[in-house]
Amino acid sequence: MSARTDRTPLPRSFFDRPVLTVAPDLLGRILVRRTEEGPIELRITEVEAYEGESDPGSHAYRGRTARNASMFGPPGHAYVYFIYGMWFSLNLVCGPKDHASGVLVRAGEITVGAELARKRRLSAKNDKELAKGPARLATALAVDRSLDGADLCAGPDSPLSLLTGASLASDQVGNGPRTGVGGAGAAHPYRYWIAGDPTVSPYRAHTPRRRST
Repeated sequence: MSARTDRTPLPRSFFDRPVLTVAPDLLGRILVRRTEEGPIELRITEVEAYEGESDPGSHAYRGRTARNASMFGPPGHAYVYFIYGMWFSLNLVCGPKDHASGVLVRAGEITVGAELARKRRLSAKNDKELAKGPARLATALAVDRSLDGADLCAGPDSPLSLLTGASLASDQVGNGPRTGVGGAGAAHPYRYWIAGDPTVSPYRAHTPRRRST
């Protein structure tokens, strides 16, 4: 991480922009998770954008539900969902309100509080794997549904916030299709990552789940 990292909190106006503008701009930013045991900080290295009701890959494609209601809320809030009955995933809601767009935080580098993350990620072979993928990231940061709707712009009393971090040059950003997304949204190039960063998760194309007989 750059020694010139900016620790200024990002304002709500940062999130109140089109999701395809916000998503790559999240790379290099610092996500702060405040827990009872202490803070954990993560430099974001990989994200995926979801455009809401116009995006077949988005949870909001078929409209508002109790599960995805936070996606329709004001920008700068968290949307946390449970997937496959096993894992949580952390998304950052983008504007405008009622548009239901958001960015999945897929991977990052733990820069503060690694000892806390290690306690939750006992299977990690090294610190580069602590938050290498959305489920691992959520586990390392103690993210669950209690954080759904959390306001990232509420200041130091919020369990989640985002700091400016360090800016990236355009040639440092990779771009391609989203991991595991099938159907009409499979080819959308809405995944962004820091090129060459060892914490970025491997790309996997969508594999249809087999129904048990």
